[in-house]
Amino acid sequence: MEIDYKLILENSIYFLALINPFSKVLFLASYTPELDFKSLWNMSWKATLWALGILVVFTLVGQFILHEIFRVEIYSLKVVGGMIIFAIGWNAVRKGMFFQKEDYKVHESLNEMSIVPLATPLIAGPGTITVVISSGAQYGIFVCLASLYIALTLNLGFMLFSLVLSRFTQMLSLTGPLIRITGLIVAVVAMQMVFSGLGEWIRIAFH
Repeated sequence: MEIDYKLILENSIYFLALINPFSKVLFLASYTPELDFKSLWNMSWKATLWALGILVVFTLVGQFILHEIFRVEIYSLKVVGGMIIFAIGWNAVRKGMFFQKEDYKVHESLNEMSIVPLATPLIAGPGTITVVISSGAQYGIFVCLASLYIALTLNLGFMLFSLVLSRFTQMLSLTGPLIRITGLIVAVVAMQMVFSGLGEWIRIAFH
């Protein structure tokens, strides 16, 4: 089997945009009291492993569950998933934030917090799940899993340096602009997903 490295790279960047590392940086940096590096490391790698496990399962059997059990087509998932992602991106563009602190209450247990809300829904959220299912069906399991592994590894790197990155962006007054720019990219990706799903539905419905 010939490996398409270009396709893997393109999908890795796409996944990374949807995972949105900057929102994880802000989430971890806003934790009170401030996390030390050991706590940050434990939360980051545990959240990454949980998210990887969730997304791998959906990559392998998500299409079967949707199509055979729930009778849901991929284009429907693209439309709904795109709408959810668009709402997140649009909120970032309008308000300059990906989440509000009251949306995710701080758990007493860092282990619990690494799973919810960090692993899911902040990493393995509705949008990311939608994309891995459709990507696995379109490009194949190997390409999807390889791209997912690269994207999550890069996201882990951002999470580990979240305190440093947050201080740097705040010092240069870049936090707000970066959130809005990232939110715009997320919103555009979401709309493309919606249009793709609608296009597939039109081709099937009016074929």
